[in-house]
Amino acid sequence: MKQRQKHKLADTAQQIVGGFLLAGPFVVTQEVWQLARNMTMFHSLFLVAVVMAIGYGGLYGADNDRDPQTEAAIVGIPVRFVSVMVVAFGSVGMLAFATTAPSLFLDDLAARNTLTVTFRALSVAAVFSVVGAVTTDSLF
Repeated sequence: MKQRQKHKLADTAQQIVGGFLLAGPFVVTQEVWQLARNMTMFHSLFLVAVVMAIGYGGLYGADNDRDPQTEAAIVGIPVRFVSVMVVAFGSVGMLAFATTAPSLFLDDLAARNTLTVTFRALSVAAVFSVVGAVTTDSLF
C-alpha cells in the first residue's frame, strides 16, 4: 500500500497565485456582471459543476503522477481538490469584495438580487480561476 501524500501549504500557495492571476480580469469586467444578470440559478450551478470537473480533471486526469487514492483526504475527498475549490471560489469572492465590484456593477438592484447576481458572476469567474490554480499546482 502506498503512503498517503500530504498536501503542503506551499501547494496551496501556488494554487492561490494561479487562482488570483487568472480570476482578476474577469471579476472586474462589466461583461461578466452583465452575463450574470441574465443567468438563472441553473446556469450558475452548472458552472459550479464545470469548475469542479476542470479542477478534478486538471489535478488528476492531466497529471499521471498524481493519484487521488494516495493523497490525504477529508471524508474521501482529496485535500488537494478541496484546496483548489476553496482557492477558485475564494479568490474570486475576495477580489469582488476588495474591488467593490458588486456595488459598482449592480448598484441598481435590491440587496437580495445583488447577492444572487454576485454568486452568478463568481461562478463565471471561478471557471478561469480554477484553470490558473490547477495549472500552477501542476507546474510547480
